[in-house]
Amino acid sequence: MSVNPPNSLRELFLGFLSIGARSFGGVMPWAHRVMVEEQRWITEADFAETIGLCQFLPGPNIGNASIVFGKRWFGLSGALVAFLGLFGLPFIWVLALFALYADFAATNETLRAVVTGVGAAGAGLFIGTAVKLGRVIARRPAALALIAACFLAAGIGRVSLFAVLPIAFAVALVCARRGLL
Repeated sequence: MSVNPPNSLRELFLGFLSIGARSFGGVMPWAHRVMVEEQRWITEADFAETIGLCQFLPGPNIGNASIVFGKRWFGLSGALVAFLGLFGLPFIWVLALFALYADFAATNETLRAVVTGVGAAGAGLFIGTAVKLGRVIARRPAALALIAACFLAAGIGRVSLFAVLPIAFAVALVCARRGLL
């Protein structure tokens, strides 16, 4: 697939604004759709690798990715523009929705049900994106083994992520240097 990064800060801002505007309840699916499928700014593999890197950083993964991609394409101004585009509208919406929710939630069962439904839809979008990203990784046995080991250690064995992540990171570096990832 040929990639075509954004040509201007305006295009970068509008792209991330569209991600933020459509992503209430789950940013990852919309970020993937806009950057990989619609705009073709990056490849699917590049998206998966960058999200993997951003999971190690504090803060929201896509927020971190907006900074990484913005900086890659336009330096510091690109990082700021992409981040502001991504979070501008959701910030305003969350403030407005909070004001409404705070006034009506205690007495309105329907409103509480709607909020629960939005959460379920967001979870479904997240699972769908995980499946899409998994297609890239599924062709790499070392990646699958590393995923399984992390799941077994943290999910089943209840080993702290503070221990699992540095070890997984070191193993991933060794595998990547040997061309296994």
